[in-house]
Amino acid sequence: MSTASTGDPADRRASRPGSQLADRDGVLRDLSRYLAAAWASFDRPRAHEPEADPELVSRLSAALPADPGDLHAALDDAVQVLEASITPSRPLFVAYVGSSGLETSVLASALAAAYDANLATAAGAADLLDRQAVRWIAQFVGFPAAEGHFTSGGQTSNLTALLAAREQALPGAREHGIAGRRAVVYCSEEAHHSIVRAVEAIGLGRRALRRVPTDNRRRMRVDALADAVARDRAEGITPIAVAATAGTTLTGAVDPLEAIADVCSEHGVWLHVDGAYGLPAAATATAGHWFAGLDRADSVTIDAHKWLGMQKSCSAILLRHPHALRAAFGHEERYMLHEEDTGNPVDSTFEYSRPFRSLRLWLSMRVYGADRFRAWIEGTLHHAARLTEAVRAHPEFELLHEPMLSTVCFRHVPPGLPADRLDAHNERLARAMQRDGRVFLAPAVVDGHTCLRVCFVNFRTTSEDVDLILPVAAELGSQPGMSG
Repeated sequence: MSTASTGDPADRRASRPGSQLADRDGVLRDLSRYLAAAWASFDRPRAHEPEADPELVSRLSAALPADPGDLHAALDDAVQVLEASITPSRPLFVAYVGSSGLETSVLASALAAAYDANLATAAGAADLLDRQAVRWIAQFVGFPAAEGHFTSGGQTSNLTALLAAREQALPGAREHGIAGRRAVVYCSEEAHHSIVRAVEAIGLGRRALRRVPTDNRRRMRVDALADAVARDRAEGITPIAVAATAGTTLTGAVDPLEAIADVCSEHGVWLHVDGAYGLPAAATATAGHWFAGLDRADSVTIDAHKWLGMQKSCSAILLRHPHALRAAFGHEERYMLHEEDTGNPVDSTFEYSRPFRSLRLWLSMRVYGADRFRAWIEGTLHHAARLTEAVRAHPEFELLHEPMLSTVCFRHVPPGLPADRLDAHNERLARAMQRDGRVFLAPAVVDGHTCLRVCFVNFRTTSEDVDLILPVAAELGSQPGMSG
């Protein structure tokens, strides 16, 4: 008797190993219900920060299962874990520069995971969409990109840029290494630590990173940069790149890009702009002027999983001139042949396995349009201005910097509390607010002062949500024992 499949889909699934789900329709209904509940919960701040119940904690310490388990129970546990975890999607998650969980990006993530296209090799129509998404994100921020691609995050994007800059400044470095040559990279004192890691990874060592002092707006001092480059040139040291920052993580400061570009042009140095957080603001009327000179950069980093609302990870590296990525990463292997003179996509990327990240941005831009994104970003800038004015007007709070973008650093100064106890008080207050959960912010240190740091990037946040921040901070800050 033949055991061949009859061609019926159910028979085809039954003839395969047990990886297919027996109840696909039921699972998709459950998933739809879970997503709908999550999205509804993201529309309002939490009343408190929940914790995992003891039974769930116990199940999470269980040994590796040898036998099949119930899918619905496993999914339910997964949702319980996520509900008891910190998510940046909620309106008053303002602690770090996180995503705001666009629903279109969730849909794109699911489709990309289902089809599992790999953009390291030729992927057909996915390659066309990927290139279009690169063009769209470059056009949105006003950068004349000749090439680029999506990466796993700002760290990879910044590393990619510095590897390309290294190969241009020290041709053959990818084959022979630095070979005793002295080289340096410049960034401000406020630059993200990913620049430090990238300098280490490209073989220079962190001592080759020149930390340029900042001005009273916390931006790179151009005079100090020019002096440093000239001094290094005179000593026979090769400048690899200047890594300017367009929106520092600590305060949202934007380095003076036009003046920095002048220095780089005079000395023939690659200009990279780390705009992982702040670069989307270049598309706005309110903050666009801070980004003058962006179009002169050789490369820029932008994280769509920050101010553009995509889920992690969805970063992009953009280059003004073509071929620099191929010079830094191109190769030929017997397992990945080139067709005539056409390289594979991986010939211009640091990563090999490259999921279809760009689908998230592409679908979201198709659905909402660039003007809606601009309006959302403008809204968060206005939230920062609103909170800034509220801090100025409140007798118990002190503003620690003048915001340029959407980050506000301030501290609670209760009446009568000695100055030498303010740092410890604000550290405790920040942790208390995180435990409370109504407003999830973070502690930070600005000019030696521990403070409360808020960053608005979430399109769900409203003006009414912003108005909750200081009352909650004042309430928790006045509790017994908070001042030590």
